[in-house]
Amino acid sequence: MLRKMTAQLQIIIPIMIGTAIYAFGLHYFVIPNQLTEGGVTGIAVLLNYALGWPLSLSTLLLNIPLFIVGWRTLSRQEMAYTVVGVGSLSLFLALLERLIHKGWLVPFHTSQDYILAALYAGVTLGTGLGIVFRFGGTTGGVDIIARLATRKKTFSMGQVILGFDAIIIGAALLYIPTVKVLYTLVAVFVASRLIDFIQDGAYSAKAFTIITDHGTAMADRIAQELERGVTLMPAKGAFSGHAKEVVYCVVQRQEMRRLKSIIRSIDPRSFTVISEVHDVLGEGFKED
Repeated sequence: MLRKMTAQLQIIIPIMIGTAIYAFGLHYFVIPNQLTEGGVTGIAVLLNYALGWPLSLSTLLLNIPLFIVGWRTLSRQEMAYTVVGVGSLSLFLALLERLIHKGWLVPFHTSQDYILAALYAGVTLGTGLGIVFRFGGTTGGVDIIARLATRKKTFSMGQVILGFDAIIIGAALLYIPTVKVLYTLVAVFVASRLIDFIQDGAYSAKAFTIITDHGTAMADRIAQELERGVTLMPAKGAFSGHAKEVVYCVVQRQEMRRLKSIIRSIDPRSFTVISEVHDVLGEGFKED
């Protein structure tokens, strides 16, 4: 029971951290510079500009219809993490609204360098959402639609969100100057790239494909010194016709130097290809 609760907290806490970063980006960079956002949050931002509605309340209310969609289509676990995401986002938005009202937090406002505001808005929003998505949560709204769309593997979550954001940000032309909309597009693009990076590329390992005459000896050294699994495959040199062995191994980035040293010490004439690996499942790495 304790292990299960610990495992749940290891997911819930990062989701809450992600929503805190996202809420900070909205109140610290987006609202003060009259930028906007995409999705349901973008609608909430426009309601704040037009009617003065607080983001914390309008974000929560606008998500209720999508909660119904999510309840019927998402799994129980996904829905639970969505509730955590939306609830914590509204909570952090309300907390930041109070801090700003009390004067304890002074948002970043500029009247000249809007590109700086747009870039930092994109970084904070994308980082926050990327963390939330990586741990299986959403902040509601278009996030739910994006998670459903990516089940077919046609588009990434960042691409789906970027498409919806473009539509909603286009409607922002009715409320904010065109130049602010253009800066907003910069922020949304940066955010979408960061979402995809954190989703797929935050974890980076290296795959070594080694063509050698001493495959067994090399595999034994790797297993002994690095404690990594190794795959041996028979091969044949096309030009020489000599039998070779292909050693395939995936290691963490910090283990690259040690593995290169092992390769050089056993077979300096070996041919090695090192490839980027964005995600690894299995013993010694992670299980998902």
